[in-house]
Amino acid sequence: MSRIGKMPVVIPSGVEVKINANSVEAKGPKGVDALDFLPLVKVEQTGNEIIITRNSDEKDARAAHGLTRALINNLVNGVATGYSREMEIIGTGYTVSAEKGGLLLNVGFSHPVYVGPIDGITYDVKKGNTNFSVIGFNKYLVGQLAAKIRSVRPPEPFKGKGIRYKDEYVRRKAGKTVGK
Repeated sequence: MSRIGKMPVVIPSGVEVKINANSVEAKGPKGVDALDFLPLVKVEQTGNEIIITRNSDEKDARAAHGLTRALINNLVNGVATGYSREMEIIGTGYTVSAEKGGLLLNVGFSHPVYVGPIDGITYDVKKGNTNFSVIGFNKYLVGQLAAKIRSVRPPEPFKGKGIRYKDEYVRRKAGKTVGK
C-alpha cells in the first residue's frame, strides 16, 4: 500500500466535493476547481473524508494511487485556503508594479516586460515595488506562473541580481581578480 495513498483527504468546513465517474469537483471560498483521475483508482466520499483505493495491484495502479491522493488533497486545500508563492526582485532600478490585472516588470531590459492576467491567479505587489506574490487556488498554476516570471530574469551568481523566490538561496561566485 502507498503510504500517501492510504491516508484519507479531510474535507474542511465550507468546501463541497462532488465525485463523478472519473473526476472530482471541489467548490470552496477561494473558487471552483476540478480534477480528472485515472480509472485505475476508486475515489469515495465518507462523511467529511475522501478515501482513495486502487482497483488492482498492477504497477500503474500503485503509481496512480499516491499521485491521485496528492492531487485531490491539493485540490481541496486550494479551494479552501489557496496557495501563494512569494517572490522578490533584486537589482538597482528593478521594480514590479500591478497593472491591468497583470504585472509590469522593469528588470534591466530596454523595455518593460508585461505578464498578463490569468483566470484564478491574482498578484499582490508589496510596498517598495520589489516584493510580490502570485496567489491562486490551483497549486500547479501558481507554481508554473511563478517559474515563468522567474525565467524573465533569473538571478545571476555574481551580484545576485534578478527575480527569485523569497526563500531561494543563490550561490555566489567570486568575480575576476587582478593577476600579476
